[in-house]
Parts: sequence; C-alpha cells; structure tokens
Amino acid sequence: MRGLLGWAFSLMLLAPGVIQAEQALLGLPPVPIPANNLQTPEKIALGDKLFHDQRFSSTGEVSCATCHDAKKAFTDSPLKVSEGIRKLTGTRNAPTVINSAYFTTLFWDGRSPDLEDQSRHPFVNPVEMGLANHEPILEIVRNDPEYVAAFQQVFGKSGEQITLTEVIQAIAAFERTIVAGDTPFDRWYFAGDGRAMNDAAKRGFEVFIGQGRCVSCHVIEQTQALFTDNRFHNIGVGINNIQQDIPELAGAFLKAKAQGVDVDIAVLTDSKTSDLGRFAISEQFDDMGGFKTPTLRNIALTAPYMHDGSLATLRDVVVHYNNGGFSKEGEQVNAFLSGGIRPLNLSEQQIDDLVAFMEALTSPPFVQTASAERK
Repeated sequence: MRGLLGWAFSLMLLAPGVIQAEQALLGLPPVPIPANNLQTPEKIALGDKLFHDQRFSSTGEVSCATCHDAKKAFTDSPLKVSEGIRKLTGTRNAPTVINSAYFTTLFWDGRSPDLEDQSRHPFVNPVEMGLANHEPILEIVRNDPEYVAAFQQVFGKSGEQITLTEVIQAIAAFERTIVAGDTPFDRWYFAGDGRAMNDAAKRGFEVFIGQGRCVSCHVIEQTQALFTDNRFHNIGVGINNIQQDIPELAGAFLKAKAQGVDVDIAVLTDSKTSDLGRFAISEQFDDMGGFKTPTLRNIALTAPYMHDGSLATLRDVVVHYNNGGFSKEGEQVNAFLSGGIRPLNLSEQQIDDLVAFMEALTSPPFVQTASAERK
C-alpha cells in the first residue's frame, strides 16, 4: 500500500503560512501543506519509515501503523477500540488517516490542531505506545545509520540537532500523501458518469441530501466533497449512558484538569471521561458529548463505528440517526443532544439505500486491498 495513492509535488500559495499541493483526485480539493513543513519525496519516505517503526514503543511491538493499517483503510478494523502495548485497550475507535490532511483538528475531540501535533501523543500514552517520554525515539533516530543518513538528507541535521520536531514533521508529511477520492460517487456526481453508481446508491443519495439530512454535517460542495464539516456534534453516542453522572463527572474533570491532568491520557483511560467528548477540550457545556464529524469516504471498510466503536454496521448507524439519537430500545436521549438530531422516519428501503450510497464512497485502491485481504 505504500506509495499507492501517488503524489504531486507542484506547490502553490493558499493562505499566509499555508500552501497547497496540486493533485487531480476526483472529488477532493488540493491538499493544504504548512509552509513550514514542505513536502519532498525524501521527507515523505522518511515519514513512511517512522510511521511503521515498532521500536518507538516500550515493547517494540507497536507502531503508528498498528492502529492505522493500510490494509484496513488505515484503521484497525474490526476492533471496537484500539489495542496498544501488551494488548491494552483505550476508549476510542481508531479514525482513518485517509484524507486526514484536510481535517482542521485531529482526534475525535479535536485536541490536536494539526497532524504534526497529533503524531507526538501516541508515543507517550500508556495504553498506546507506552514510552515514558520521547527520548528513546531520539536515541534511535540519532544513531541508527539509516535514520542518520535520512535526517541529514531531509533536514540537514544530525546528532542532537535532530529533535522531536523533525520526527513529527516527517510523519505528518507522509500522512498528507494518504489521500483518496475517485469513488463511484465522485465519478457519478462530479464527472457525470451515469453508470458509476447503482440505482440503490442513487436513491440513497437522495435520502442523504433530503429526508436523511446527512449532508448537513457530511458536507458535499459543488466541486468537492470531504463529507465532514470539521465540527463537533452530540449525537447521543456514549453520553446517553452517563447523563445522570454529568454534573459530578464534569466538575471532577475540570478540577483535575486545572491541577494538570494529562487530557490525552485521561480520555483514553476512562470511558466516562472519554464520553465527555469535546467538552474535555473546550470546557464549554455546549460541547458536552460532542465528537468530530468523521469523513464518510471509505467508511464501508472501517467498521465498527462512532468514537467508541459501539455501532457494528453502517445500518446500525443509520438506525441510530433514524431513531433520533439512540440505539437501544428504551434509551433516553441526553439533554445536550445537538439540535439537528431528531427522528427521520425513514423506511426500511430508505435505510438500505442510504447504506448502499455510503458503500459507493470507497476509493478504488482500498476496494482492491479489501478484496485481496478476503482471498
């Protein structure tokens, strides 16, 4: 899968501090690139190597690719929540890295502002890669002959000149090449190929933009579709189950945060704290139980779903929304539920069609990879 999606290195100005890489993937905008971390083939290759290096964990068995496996559309499907060192489990389902270059924040709760910042956290989380600090990584890259040569070539640095900054810049540069468009939907909607999607998917598209109101958050624009608004919404997952605990739980968390608790560790080691969602970052009650809208691209390959992996299939997801924000009979929606979440009154046929539409959002390379894995 490495190098599968290709990359163009022609760059152009986008905004102060940001440029974009020209590319021609149908359905996607140009990839934004930080001006202080430009793409080069050598930097991307270095980032690829770092992304797959298991030595950057306390047991020598876990890498970034463990939870973001190219053969699983850069997730760890079918796990509900990710497994780190010694099979320790966190509280969150691994989101795909595909098209993460377009995300304005990273992690389900948006606690990182960019790919560079995001990449440094798993190394030192006790239920992920388990390092006490980043020094073992620096020890390796400053002394391993292959890394010594690569960092010298890419950054012109060696020895103690190599810091975590260069490590995370290389990883982020690699991750920005993991982009995928050109799905059956893209060929049908943006390229006008009437045969690219089947009839069920076409009917599902009408539900998606109409009665289902999915497009409100999973955005489709005139010339591109990221299928996310990059915002946070309380849709009733997780938070419904702890709503009686919210006053006490929120107060205790804010106190602990003020005393210096590591939020990155807290949300991955306690399920109730995890279910606070965006509130744990913003401290705004309007964000209680809110989680980032995930992209729907390649969604058919990344089950189970939601931040906690609690919904097993795409049909389960649609039923949850159709119910108006709950999945189990007798479950009560929480008081912080986002305003747009209400019963949809979809028929069984409409639900099936909506699933068929989402299945048409898979890019060819990942269809091929999934097919190969099943053989």
